[in-house]
Amino acid sequence: MEESNFLDIAIKAKEASKKIAVISDEIKNKALINIAENLEKYKDRIFEANKNDLEFARNLVNKGELSEAVFNRLKLDDNKMRDMIQGILDISKLENPVGKVLLKRQLDDGLILTKISCPIGVLGIIFEARPDVISQISALAIKSSNAIILKGGKEAVNTNKAIFNIINSTLENTSGFPKNVISQVFTRDDVNYMLKMDKYINLIIPRGGNNLVQFIKENTKIPVLGHADGICHIFADKTADLEKAKKIIIDAKTQYPSACNSVETLLIHRDFGYPEELLKALEQAEITLVPNPESWHREYSDKILAYKFVNSLEEAIEHINEYSSGHTDAIITEDKDSAEIFLNCVDSAGVYHNASTRFADGFRYGFGAEVGISTNKTHARGPVGLEGLTIYKYTLQGQGDIVKDYVDGKKQFKHKDL
Repeated sequence: MEESNFLDIAIKAKEASKKIAVISDEIKNKALINIAENLEKYKDRIFEANKNDLEFARNLVNKGELSEAVFNRLKLDDNKMRDMIQGILDISKLENPVGKVLLKRQLDDGLILTKISCPIGVLGIIFEARPDVISQISALAIKSSNAIILKGGKEAVNTNKAIFNIINSTLENTSGFPKNVISQVFTRDDVNYMLKMDKYINLIIPRGGNNLVQFIKENTKIPVLGHADGICHIFADKTADLEKAKKIIIDAKTQYPSACNSVETLLIHRDFGYPEELLKALEQAEITLVPNPESWHREYSDKILAYKFVNSLEEAIEHINEYSSGHTDAIITEDKDSAEIFLNCVDSAGVYHNASTRFADGFRYGFGAEVGISTNKTHARGPVGLEGLTIYKYTLQGQGDIVKDYVDGKKQFKHKDL
């Protein structure tokens, strides 16, 4: 696609963002329900497209051009399809995130300040593999009244097109829903064009590997929301229950090893009473254990788990804050005081006690779905759902009020919350 064509898409998306910002929640929910119904109705088309992508992707894996972890993310089975459709329906049932009064304050008699939630505008979404991203982000964008421009990876192009076509044809047949709210582009050049469009695109959300995220951050003026790595830790404290530890760690490593919330490093307190039993159980679960690896910054995305022994809770926290990517980290302990210290001192988007890191997910949090996990410390953090796709504005209603009256002392602010 030429830059002029992408510019046309960006301009139309900006115009669409203004229209969707003011449509009713009823229209948005109707659109979401219709999308869910049509994805179910035409899911065989999607599976057929996904089959073609898997064949293409397998060749890339064999050539060494695609990792096995990315290939696994590409697979779209009945379970993923079911969750994808249910996620859209769940989003339709959530409270409208737009137009919520976040603050109302009387500055003076007849002078009322209101803080109101509103959409961000136009979102540029760049993602690798995972074709279910299209439906998740489209649903969240619709509910939060944002327009989006989607760019998926070449390995999932057929699946992405199939899902996108079903969504867009549904929106075209939904009365009152504006055009051009959801757009899709396909080439690497389109990514470069997208990163230049700071006049039209308000936020870039990358979902992919570290190289993709770093490239985006280094080549755009547009704010970027996302995470580069998913280096998650679990600390088995000295009072950890052995059976809980086995269950939690095995789930966090093997349930979906290529996910960004899969555990990559296990820390074990030297005074934990059952280290050999724990490590043996992990090996029996087909986990390859790596003691004291050369680098603690590695995301394996496989059934590989680095581990080391630490002398104290404080050492574990220090290690995590040094090497964690700020995604999700957990402690297994029966000591409430140790758990509280860990929860307060570990500086990550998700910090858990006696629970698998795999819970770090918008669907599991009850957000319906997510646009991704953010390790940023501004605006949104952790699984980003509807709230993370809104911002706010202030409205001020007065009766001819002027600042000079307050500067001159004729009037004084009351600052009373209503």
